[in-house]
This record gives sequence, C-alpha cells and structure tokens, in this order.
Amino acid sequence: MTFAELIHANPAAAEKLAERGMFCGGCPMAQLETIERGAEAHGVDVDELLAELNKK
Repeated sequence: MTFAELIHANPAAAEKLAERGMFCGGCPMAQLETIERGAEAHGVDVDELLAELNKK
C-alpha cells in the first residue's frame, strides 16, 4: 500500500505519520512510495509504525 492509498482510506493516518516526522500528505512521493519503503527511508521501524496505524 502506498502512503497516498493509506491517507485516502484513513485520513487520520496523516497525523500519526506526522507525529513520527513523516509528512506524507503533501509529499509527491506518497503516490508511489510504499509504507515499508517510506518507513525505512525515514528511519522508522515499520512494524511499530504499522502497529500504530492499525490501532483504532
């Protein structure tokens, strides 16, 4: 899943990403970059990020 797909499906995810320094909502790469690749690029543990994004 790309960041754009995530944010489209769950707009609240943009805030959770921003809390980790990932301002994906305004980034052109959000259309192409997967959550896994973006997390790696930003030095964020992907498993922790996914756990946070999946919290209700």
